[in-house]
Amino acid sequence: MIVASPLTATAFATFGDVLDCAGEPDKLINQGLCGRFHDRARIDVSDGRVGVSLFNAQPRSLPYTLDMMERHPLGSQTFIPMTEHPFLVVVAPDQGGTPGQPQAFLTAPGQAINFHRNTWHGVCTPLHAPGLFAVVDRIGEGENLEEHWFEEGFTIHAP
Repeated sequence: MIVASPLTATAFATFGDVLDCAGEPDKLINQGLCGRFHDRARIDVSDGRVGVSLFNAQPRSLPYTLDMMERHPLGSQTFIPMTEHPFLVVVAPDQGGTPGQPQAFLTAPGQAINFHRNTWHGVCTPLHAPGLFAVVDRIGEGENLEEHWFEEGFTIHAP
């Protein structure tokens, strides 16, 4: 059993970046009426270009059964929710080419995530409708998706 934890930059640092407006803005722009929280994600791609896509995922519920994880060896992948609803983020360290013990996080309103290149992660998992996300990732030739199916799934529970 896996219990989802609140998403924090420190807890998630091994797997990627948390994008939010925590703390003071790096600077004020637009006549002082807009705080810019600068350079929050390390976008990392090889042999391609950065693209922005829209995902419309069906909501899931907790407890949630995790039976598959994936990773992208050729580029990072950013998920920016287009609603204020929390979503589930599941990641795992690499253990010899397969996912190790999964960890689960619940986002807070206003948080987005960027998975580092080659990080094992679960699928896009909104917990409320609509499941709309802007996704920033690599567009290009080459095999950029590796899936791992577990023999026995993991059950993820709310905190």
